[in-house]
Amino acid sequence: MIVDNRSMESAEEEAQLGLESEEDKSELSDEEIQEAFAKGLLKPGMNVLMNKPKKLVNNTEGMKQCLADLRKDLPWVERLDMTNLPAEDIISKAEGKAPTPTTGDVNADDDFQREMYFYRQAQATVLAALPLLNKHSIATKRPEDYFAEMAKSDQHMQKIRKKLISKQLILEKSEKAKKLREQRKFGKKVQVEVIQKRQKEKKAMMNAVKKYQKGMTDKLDFLEGDQKSGKDSSQGSKKAPNKKGLNAKRKFKDQKFGFGGKKSGKKWNTKESYNDVSSFRAKMAHAKGGKGGKKGKGGKQNKRPGKSVRKKMKARS
Repeated sequence: MIVDNRSMESAEEEAQLGLESEEDKSELSDEEIQEAFAKGLLKPGMNVLMNKPKKLVNNTEGMKQCLADLRKDLPWVERLDMTNLPAEDIISKAEGKAPTPTTGDVNADDDFQREMYFYRQAQATVLAALPLLNKHSIATKRPEDYFAEMAKSDQHMQKIRKKLISKQLILEKSEKAKKLREQRKFGKKVQVEVIQKRQKEKKAMMNAVKKYQKGMTDKLDFLEGDQKSGKDSSQGSKKAPNKKGLNAKRKFKDQKFGFGGKKSGKKWNTKESYNDVSSFRAKMAHAKGGKGGKKGKGGKQNKRPGKSVRKKMKARS
């Protein structure tokens, strides 16, 4: 098969010329494209309808007329505008709770407080507007045959109210639990302090008892308890501290063994000691006390057998 090169070259040139001609044809003006889009000849999605820029008009006359309408001092019947603060919260006042704020200080995160603020503000507006409407002979009651669909039904509003009340109760319970926890912590702290104080007083009393047993002191103030300690603490600042004297142990040893000087003849009777009968006890002298002695008149005999007798009794058994 023989292919002519000339014919191939001419075919390529014609194809290139054809492509150029198609490109020249596709270069349409904007007006032609808009007309084709308006007729529906273009495919959807390939072109976007652009809005024309808005023409700014400085209508001074219209602005002056609007300003004049705003400046009109119309009667209240024509305006029907009310600006009121919320009504007084009578329910919380009767229950003894803290009243919700009547000024603008409302917590935006508290749904119940915010809704109650709107509710009481509307309540105050109604209370102020009804006398004005009656004064101008404007009907305020809805006729019996009048039907108007509410934006939200009463059941829906009751659900919202119940939900808000339950949320408020949960917040009150959490606050009460928090206060109870704080009171318990404070009570435990006070209890620990009382126990420590008692242990300290007990330790001080035991030390005082040991000192008294060893003869280091002859005072028994620790037996009187807190009353004596309170008196001493109140009077301690007024009185100067007493000088340390001889303790009971030292006095007893001095009395028993002496403290130097003559010791012989100390127990001899003198004329004065012989005539002194103040320490004489007749009951003790004649064994009538009942406490001492083996066979006193008032005492009981020791009926327990001796050690050897007890051994013999054990051996027999």
